[in-house]
Amino acid sequence: MSQVLRQRVRSRARDAVAGGGLVLAVLLLAGCSAALDWRQIQPDGWSLVAALPCKPATQQRQVALAGQKVVMTMLACSADAHTFALASAELGDPAQVQPILLALGQAARMNLQGRVQAEQPANVPGMTPSPAALRWRLLGQLPSGQAAAEQVQVFAHGTRVFQAAVIGAQADDARTQPFFDALKVLP
Repeated sequence: MSQVLRQRVRSRARDAVAGGGLVLAVLLLAGCSAALDWRQIQPDGWSLVAALPCKPATQQRQVALAGQKVVMTMLACSADAHTFALASAELGDPAQVQPILLALGQAARMNLQGRVQAEQPANVPGMTPSPAALRWRLLGQLPSGQAAAEQVQVFAHGTRVFQAAVIGAQADDARTQPFFDALKVLP
C-alpha cells in the first residue's frame, strides 16, 4: 500500500474512532490486507490518478458502444481473488460522452448478467458532472456460471470517458473503497 494511501486510511480510521465508529475504523484498516500491495499510477495520456493493489497489464481494443466503434485502453490486475480494472477512451465529441457512459454501465451489467443492488452518482474529484456518471453494486455471474459481485463506476473528464471496476466473489467495500477513493481527475 502506498505511503499516501496508508496515511489516508489511518486518518479516516482515527476520524472514525473519534466519531465513535470503532467498527468503521476496523473495516477501514482491514482494507489494508497484506494480499493487496497498493500502488499509485497515472496512465500515460490519461488525466487520472488511481491506485491499484497489483501491477496492471495493459490491453487496447476496439469495442462497439452506443452505435459507434470506440478504442478502449484497459489496465487490469488480479489480487485477493478479485480483478481491479480501469478503462478509458478519448471520444473527441462532447455529444457522445453521455451515451457512451450509459453504454459502459449497461455493458457491465450485461457482462455479469447482473442485477443492480445499489446505484449512486459517481463522485470522482475533478470529473466533469454528468447525470450518466454513476456507480453500481452488482450481483450476478461470470460467463462460467460462477457467482460474482462487481462494483463499477463510469465518469468523464471532458471528452475522455472512464470505467473503474472491481469484480470477484465479494467485491465488498473493504476491498473496493481504497480503489475508488484513490481516483482523481487531474486538471
